[in-house]
Amino acid sequence: MPIRPFIKWAGGKGQLLPELTSRLPMQFRRYHEPFLGGGALFFSLSAAGRLASGALLSDYNAELIDCYRAVQHHVEELIAALQAHKPHVSDKEYFYAVRAWDRQPGFAQRPLVERAARTIFLNRTCYNGLYRLNNKRQFNVPFGNYKKPLIVDPDNLREASRVLQAAELHVGDFALVLEHAQEDDFVYFDPPYVPVSATASFTAYTHQGFAEADQVRLAQVFLQLLERGCYVMLSNSYTTLARELYIGQPVHEAIMASRKINCDGKKRGVVEELIVCSYHDTSVSPSSEPSKSQV
Repeated sequence: MPIRPFIKWAGGKGQLLPELTSRLPMQFRRYHEPFLGGGALFFSLSAAGRLASGALLSDYNAELIDCYRAVQHHVEELIAALQAHKPHVSDKEYFYAVRAWDRQPGFAQRPLVERAARTIFLNRTCYNGLYRLNNKRQFNVPFGNYKKPLIVDPDNLREASRVLQAAELHVGDFALVLEHAQEDDFVYFDPPYVPVSATASFTAYTHQGFAEADQVRLAQVFLQLLERGCYVMLSNSYTTLARELYIGQPVHEAIMASRKINCDGKKRGVVEELIVCSYHDTSVSPSSEPSKSQV
């Protein structure tokens, strides 16, 4: 069965998978994804049988990686913990009580499965499925008031656990990829996007955010991987900064994507995004014109 990401993530690539998979290198060795998020492309590659050499998945967000580790190693206990949360999906007071766990002493010492179940429960019941921390590193997204949010999907979690057995999980900065990636490996970067406007900025996936200097540093890592002989693909917003950082790469094109996160609801909708590849040889040759698919 197809595996769906078990956690919602702002900017997740589930709807853009046709665009991404049409631009995959024809062959590659190991797969690396340093901004893991929901892991949509990882799960898609696994379903297609393209991860024979394994994968190295990482993210600076330790809470997110703990969720993946719980799915990887303790999936049955995690399912049971999520089932315990399930009856409370519409209970606003329960939501805020669970959210407050990270304000209490000893939160970091709670069992991995308990913390991971909390993360998934809050992710599925908070406003817009956002992940946002305040300056005290506390989760602060409000209640989402959904009617029937999907808290636990046992079959999907078990399939995710199965494919994650072939993956290494790490917490760290995206530059960690330079310690592991080798010639003919494939690296996919899906960083927090360059803001398209002052009101569209949302980069608080960790307490540190993701600034312009990080975008510049990421472009430098992209070039280092290219020089090493890796295949590198990157997604970003179709902004002047993003285009200039990757100008000259073999694939440097606009696609149409649905953007749902903006404080102004009128500015949500289909927008241009950027895809950059360090190579020409792809599994399926994309059109020479920018794609206009409504995703």
